[in-house]
Amino acid sequence: MGRAQRFFTNTFSGWFQLRRCFPKTLLDEMTRAIAEGERLHKGEVCFAIESRLAPLAVLEGLDARHRAEQVFTQLRVWDTEHNSGVLFYVLLAEHRIEIVADRGIVREVTTAEWDAICTQMRERFARNAWREGCLEGIAAAHALLTRHFPGNDKDQPDELPDRPVLL
Repeated sequence: MGRAQRFFTNTFSGWFQLRRCFPKTLLDEMTRAIAEGERLHKGEVCFAIESRLAPLAVLEGLDARHRAEQVFTQLRVWDTEHNSGVLFYVLLAEHRIEIVADRGIVREVTTAEWDAICTQMRERFARNAWREGCLEGIAAAHALLTRHFPGNDKDQPDELPDRPVLL
């Protein structure tokens, strides 16, 4: 998608989709899925959803990946004891899903594994199956984290919010 098309898309679409695609009931289910899955591993999962990018930022070259990295920093996903934070970033206007993992996870989980989760979610979202896409994506991330970072100490604090963040 070219910069002009991205500018148009971020200016005129996406902003009205946030509550339609992610109603409170889905956010509640996602919160429970994140919390329950984190009991199985040392990872911390964070989910952020943004309706669109600021048009000026698009003109300046900001894309979904770089925005996901900004949000990773802004939400302090990197600031976990085991360097095991994972951010799901959804940009509705551009139909983009990015997963950013902290350095402890990058050493163990390949980009291809995260890309497969993004592809699966994108396919569900394309069919307006927002609930299934999110819950399956979260479950797949928990499966990877359980395999590579098993066990969760009962005393381990929940370092990141489980509730998805709407930007």
